[in-house]
Amino acid sequence: MARGFSKAIISGNITRDPELRTTPSGVKVTSFSVAVNRNYKDASGNPQESVSFIDCSAWGKAAEVIEQYAKKGTGILVCGRLDQRSWEDKNTGQKRSRVEIVVEDFNFLSGNSGASDGGSRNSGSNSGSNAGDGVDEVVPDDIADDGGEVALDEIPF
Repeated sequence: MARGFSKAIISGNITRDPELRTTPSGVKVTSFSVAVNRNYKDASGNPQESVSFIDCSAWGKAAEVIEQYAKKGTGILVCGRLDQRSWEDKNTGQKRSRVEIVVEDFNFLSGNSGASDGGSRNSGSNSGSNAGDGVDEVVPDDIADDGGEVALDEIPF
């Protein structure tokens, strides 16, 4: 029997402010939805746009960071696994199910309105953040081109 594989990567804007909850065992979880736009041309060549709304959930530290820095409209790139939950509706007795992305890694996208510094913040298992660490960003216009060589001991890193 073949072994399954589940990985999803989406990029879009958060559709509502993330909701942070705590499980009975004390683990933090936040839920949010991401709007993913798709532009295409129909059969007659007219431009069309469609939007998919993808539910996401983040756990632990990722849940706390997303809840703290993201809000409705924040751009985000999400990488995770697909998960299907099933339950019975208490009011109607109908069986219900929902597919969502369980966030494994994410990056806030630059130009968002959610990060307090107005820029990009990274989080996750293999990406770090230097936003807000007191280091000024070097802009190419700040570097004088005098044609001379740079001594290795002048490099600050």
